[in-house]
Amino acid sequence: MTKPMNIEAIEKATGKNWNQWLEFFDAFGAKDLPHKDIAKAANEHLTELAGKQSGLINSPGWWAQNVTVAYEQYIGRRVPGQVADGTFEVSVTKTIDGSLDDAMRWWEDKVADMREFDSIDWASDPTTSSTDKWRHWRVNLADGGKVIVSTNQTKPGKALLAVTNQKLPSSEFAEQWRTYWKQFLSA
Repeated sequence: MTKPMNIEAIEKATGKNWNQWLEFFDAFGAKDLPHKDIAKAANEHLTELAGKQSGLINSPGWWAQNVTVAYEQYIGRRVPGQVADGTFEVSVTKTIDGSLDDAMRWWEDKVADMREFDSIDWASDPTTSSTDKWRHWRVNLADGGKVIVSTNQTKPGKALLAVTNQKLPSSEFAEQWRTYWKQFLSA
C-alpha cells in the first residue's frame, strides 16, 4: 500500500525504478529483517551508487530511510504515516518569505502566548536547537504526543517551516492533526 507519490520521488532521486528496488530488497531477504537492517543495506547501496554517479543521489541516508519505509508499506509491515514503533506521525509545511531564522521567529511569535494545541496541553516548556542548516522547536504534549517544528532555507529569500506531530495512536488521529495544522498554519 505504498503511496504512489513516494514511489515517483524515490525513483527520481535514486535513479532506480520501483521494480529494481523490490529486486534489491528480495535479493537479501529484507522482508524478514528489522527496519534498521533494511535501512542500513539501502544506505550502503545508495552511498555506493552516489560514489559512482556523482550528483545523482543527494542525502543517501535520508533516501535510504524513505525507500525502506516505502518497502515496509509495500509488504504490509506498516501503513502510510506509521513509524517503526507502531505510532503515527504527520507533517505539514509552509513556505515563509525570508531566512530560516525569519521562519522560526514567525513560528515563535505565533505560539508565544499558547500553552496548548487543539485543546491538548503542553507537558513541558518548548526547547530549541539549531545547526548551520536547520532550526528546531520542540514541545511534548500531555497526551504523550510531540510537536517538532523545523525550518530550513530552500532558496534565497524562502524558508520551509515543517510542523511534525509524533507519537499519534492511529492514522485517524494523524489525519485530525493534519487538518488542524493546515488550518493553524494558514490562519
